[in-house]
Amino acid sequence: MENLFLSMQGINKRYAGVQALDNVDFAVRQGEIHCLAGTNGSGKSTLVKIISGVVQPDPGAEIVINGNRVHHLSSMESIRNGIEVIYQDLSLFPNLTVQENISISETVSSRRRIISWKKSRETAKRAMERIGINLDLDAVVSGLSMADQQLVAISRALTGNLKLLIMDEPTTALTKKEIDALLAVVLDMKAKGIATLFISHKLNEVMEVAERVTVLRDGKSIGCFSSNELDDKKIEYHMTGTTTTYSPYHAVPDTGQVPLLQTRELSKKDNFSGINLTVYPGEIVGITGLLGSGRTELALALFGLNPPDSGEIRLSGKPTVIGSVKQAMHHGIAYVPENRLAEGLILDQSIGKNIVITVLDRLLTALRFIDKEKVNSRITHSVNELSIKIPGPEAAVKTLSGGNQQRVVLAKWIASNPGLFILDNPTVGIDIAAKSSIHAVIKQLALNGMGIIIISDEIPEVLYNCNRVLVMNRGRIIREFVSRDTTEEEIQAFIEATAV
Repeated sequence: MENLFLSMQGINKRYAGVQALDNVDFAVRQGEIHCLAGTNGSGKSTLVKIISGVVQPDPGAEIVINGNRVHHLSSMESIRNGIEVIYQDLSLFPNLTVQENISISETVSSRRRIISWKKSRETAKRAMERIGINLDLDAVVSGLSMADQQLVAISRALTGNLKLLIMDEPTTALTKKEIDALLAVVLDMKAKGIATLFISHKLNEVMEVAERVTVLRDGKSIGCFSSNELDDKKIEYHMTGTTTTYSPYHAVPDTGQVPLLQTRELSKKDNFSGINLTVYPGEIVGITGLLGSGRTELALALFGLNPPDSGEIRLSGKPTVIGSVKQAMHHGIAYVPENRLAEGLILDQSIGKNIVITVLDRLLTALRFIDKEKVNSRITHSVNELSIKIPGPEAAVKTLSGGNQQRVVLAKWIASNPGLFILDNPTVGIDIAAKSSIHAVIKQLALNGMGIIIISDEIPEVLYNCNRVLVMNRGRIIREFVSRDTTEEEIQAFIEATAV
């Protein structure tokens, strides 16, 4: 191949008996839009860490950047060669302005003891001009939308001699409109000769612009493919060695029963308004819509974290006030938040402690001491029930893959035996294989009589796993679809038509 910016051959990396990368070859052309695909634990993160100089490959690797062989690629050497990484958390300073965030790398590298605010402003303006954006330089970053924060992170990378931008899960928290805008920026960078490497589980989005896709599986390179020879099924097969057959959830709930949940004209100023929602035992109800439509705010209200201003909540037919998480749990409501790392897990604590944290009061002896036998039994049962792959219950939960971390979050709430289970984007950032197994767990819970609400911006997730799909817009439920009588295209078209 000609016009290679990055060429890597014979890349191996072994960690404490685990072969993270096994003789991997990888290459990115100048100005190319490339996608790196693979399930959790396939080696994607390790490869990116090697490219960015954070981790060194095992001896024998050959790395060539811009025609020059690199013998020891450090982080600074990677940056000097024009390689920048934007991680999922963006690594911005929320309390600083757009100008300060964009110019900070140039300011630090200059080693000046006194900051020139004029030069800082010029640097920020010049970086934004390279991709044709015009953000308020004096705006504090914490007040920006996620899409604008990503543009700040991209602009910061452009203050150097950027040649390759690596983006880790760039579309996870973006609306369809924001994703389209981001991809337009990527195409503009391509026109300027800047290559982009996407690492994403939402392959249907990045495949709109990707030219080639490299697939890793179990640390090995399965191959590099032209994007026009791939579709969803082929990518899934290359990533996992199998293809998933979607089995819609068509179990019909008994609507003659008393509903587990009923809301009547539930409202919260600037959050949601006039919400009438019913969930029966054994039913899975999906809620979708654009980000900012009020979906999460409604879920938080039902879990006591965002009490409504007016309206009524009935649980099993009885009027109920839910003013706190403690009250929600007392009434048998469980909630899995979208951000499992910040809100769903105690990362430094053990897997076992995370699993039993919601039911510790049920695992006590007669003298109110923790019954270790009951605790160990609960942990073992949860690990087996959800097929959680763990090195041991004492290992920190942060050491697990994303899919297994999400199973731990599910396990801790399933342990509380809830009647109503609310899941906010339960498979965000999780690979295809892990998604399928988590969906199977959710369906089985419903078959056992649990009422479930799934909130997701992925239409296939709600369509194939729910009885009904509700679309929210500007804080209101504006349409209901019966899953077995509709298609992805119908729901997507309706959301886009009502987005203006």
